[in-house]
Amino acid sequence: MSAAENYSIEVEGFEIKVTNPDKLMWPEAGIHKAMYLQKLVALSPYLLPYCKNRYMTAIRYPDGAGGKAFYQKNAPEPLPPFVRTAIKDEVRYIVADSLPTLLWMGNLAALEFHPSFEYVGGEEPAEWVLDIDPSEALRGRLMEAVSLIGEALAGMGIASVPKTSGATGVQIVVPVRPGYSFDELRKAGGFVGKYLSEKYPKLFTVERLIKNRKNLIYVDYVQHAAGKSLSAPYTPRGRPEATVSTPLTWEEVRKGADPRDFTLHTIEARLADKGDLIAAAPKQSLEAILPFLK
Repeated sequence: MSAAENYSIEVEGFEIKVTNPDKLMWPEAGIHKAMYLQKLVALSPYLLPYCKNRYMTAIRYPDGAGGKAFYQKNAPEPLPPFVRTAIKDEVRYIVADSLPTLLWMGNLAALEFHPSFEYVGGEEPAEWVLDIDPSEALRGRLMEAVSLIGEALAGMGIASVPKTSGATGVQIVVPVRPGYSFDELRKAGGFVGKYLSEKYPKLFTVERLIKNRKNLIYVDYVQHAAGKSLSAPYTPRGRPEATVSTPLTWEEVRKGADPRDFTLHTIEARLADKGDLIAAAPKQSLEAILPFLK
C-alpha cells in the first residue's frame, strides 16, 4: 500500500496518523485497521476507565491476529505530545488515559490492552480479580465452575462480576472498597481457592504447576499482584474470531455462555443493551472473611 493511501484524523484537537488503513488486523473476521479504529472509538467509553491512570502493557500484532506478537511495556519513541507515560521499576509505561492515545496505539497494531492492577504511583489494588483458566479436558465445564465460584463468593457476602478473558478463560472481578492491600486479597483468594478445591476436588485446584494440576480447573489468585497485569474489560484479543473480554451476567454464566460469541462485531449492540456490568456493581467490603485469614 502506498503512503498516499495513508491519512490523518483529528481527535480531541490532536492529529493522529492512520497508516495502512486497509490492512487486515483480524483476517478471519474481516476486520481491517480502519474498521478496528472505529471499533476502538465505540469501545473507548467502556475500555478507557479500566486503563486510566494505570501502567499499560500492550500486545502488538504487526502482521495482524494470528501472526507474531510481542509485549510492549516500554513506550516506543518518538511519542506524540498527547501520550502520557509513567515510570515504574525503570520501565517507562504508556498510560492509556485518552481516546487519542488509544487510537495511536491501535494504529501501531496494539490489539490487546493489559493494564496494571494498581494505579500509577499507588500501592493499593484497584479491584480484586480471580483468574480461572481450565485445562483442555475441562474446558466444557468452565461456566459450571465459574458459577460455583460465584455462588461461593455470594455465600461469603461478596458480590462479583464474571468476564470472559477473550481467550480461553474467565476472570471474576470484585470491585472493592479502598483500603485493602494486595497481601490481604491474595490471602482471601487463597481462602476461596482452598475452599473450592476441598469442596469440589474433582473440579478445582490451587496447584500452580501445570504438570501437577491433573486436568483440574485452576483458581489463580496469585496473578493478582502489584506489578502484574491482566486483560482489561472490553479489550479486544488477538484471536482469529476477534473476541473481546466481556463482562457477563450470572444468568448467562449459568446458561453456559460461549466466550467466542463476544466479538468486535457484536460488542456494540451488547453494550447498548447491557451497559458496563462492572461499573454498575457496588464496591464490596471483605470484612466478613478477613478475620478468618489471620
